[in-house]
Amino acid sequence: MQHTMNWDDLRIFLALARSGTLAGAARGAGQDATTVARRIARLELALGLTLFEHGATGQTLTEGGHRLLAQAEAMEAGARAVQQRAEAGAGLGGTIRVSVSEGFGTGFVAPRLASFAQRHPGVAVDLIASTGFLNPSRREADVAIMLARPKGGPLIAAKLTDYRLGVYAADAYLAANGAVGDIDALTRQRLVGYVPDLIYAPELRYLAEVDERLEPAIRSSSITAQSRLIASGAGCGILPCFLGETTPGLVRLLREHVAIERGFWLVVHRDMRRVARVEAFISWLREAVADAQDLLLGRAAHRG
Repeated sequence: MQHTMNWDDLRIFLALARSGTLAGAARGAGQDATTVARRIARLELALGLTLFEHGATGQTLTEGGHRLLAQAEAMEAGARAVQQRAEAGAGLGGTIRVSVSEGFGTGFVAPRLASFAQRHPGVAVDLIASTGFLNPSRREADVAIMLARPKGGPLIAAKLTDYRLGVYAADAYLAANGAVGDIDALTRQRLVGYVPDLIYAPELRYLAEVDERLEPAIRSSSITAQSRLIASGAGCGILPCFLGETTPGLVRLLREHVAIERGFWLVVHRDMRRVARVEAFISWLREAVADAQDLLLGRAAHRG
């Protein structure tokens, strides 16, 4: 009858060869001494060799045991090298696809992404910053930063951060149209906002949240375009503070009257959560968000 070697028995063999006693091998291998003895006997039967001589002070390697020790240590070193290469190379290599709203992608992630690239030069990043989101459930993206927690699917979701929005206008617009001191004054201004039937998420319907009378006269499906329109003096509009506070020439209005808060959710497919490059990106993003809480929550110093 042919006996097949169990490769895990080599781990037990190495523990016994190095400790010299069944008790020591048991501690090193996380087994009991009886199990160690039984597995060594199974290995000897599979190889047709006597590997140890049993003496009063413990276990001594035979000539065959010494030959096997050299081979087993070489195998152990090879396995360790493969693991180290995976952790240092392949584990932090490849491509990660990140789906994010246009505003957060262009206004927050993109200006900071160089630091991730410097930290992990082996990881290529596809930053999909657009209206709408790729679906992690269907493996369209490795990581999605969404405006709401998904309701189902094989996903892991966690709050990334809250953020606030405010009313902004350009200095030139205010100079031409006068100060905006309250909501009534805002209703009389030319407003920039979303195209109503192209709003892709209910979280973006915030004009009516401020006042039902607010209707945009200049509309775009792009929040980046809206920020450019407002900066050019086309009108007043609501922007995330991380955009409004970093767009040159904009002034935040009605700080005491308009307090809109939303959140971003970090979403990954559960099969991707422990992939090294995904973990690295999530760790980097959480650091970036933690460092920018004043900006995200509209606590940055008022300009203008």
